Amino acid sequence: MPTYVAFLRAINLGANRKFPKADIVRVVEGIGFADVETHINTGNVRFTTPMRSRAKIEKALEDAFAADRGFDVPTMVFTTAELAAIARDAVVLTAGRHGLERHYVYLLKEALPADTVAEIEGLTTDAGEMVVRGRVAHALLGPGYQAGTVDPLRAAKLLGVATNRNVNVITTLAEKWC
Repeated sequence: MPTYVAFLRAINLGANRKFPKADIVRVVEGIGFADVETHINTGNVRFTTPMRSRAKIEKALEDAFAADRGFDVPTMVFTTAELAAIARDAVVLTAGRHGLERHYVYLLKEALPADTVAEIEGLTTDAGEMVVRGRVAHALLGPGYQAGTVDPLRAAKLLGVATNRNVNVITTLAEKWC
């Protein structure tokens, strides 16, 4: 059976969007997915399913999460091969930039049109730059980045439905699950 990794957006933020790891596992197993495992409490979950359609997997998860939690949980699903490629790409992008302060990896629900990719990649400032590869956008933040700034390049609104993880989480998940 194929193995997938799902990244959940906007959970465990504030008092009203709690979704503990044990509950995530219970819900994912409850819809028939197997070999379910989570990593840290930010919404990273690995599972197997005979389903092949990413869109159908995402919908099944989102419907189950909403039914269990009472709020929407946008979910981005990647195969383990895709996650491994994302991690390899992230390592290369990080290694090629000296003085990098932060590297955030945005995981997108859908690939972006070419004109939107060009707009995002044109947002380069003293804070850093964005690099888009398929359903992934990398925020490469340099010395001009102010720690704690959520969206210093003002790219988030252009990405569509997405969630982000730092490069360490992405590479750790790839090592652990791929």
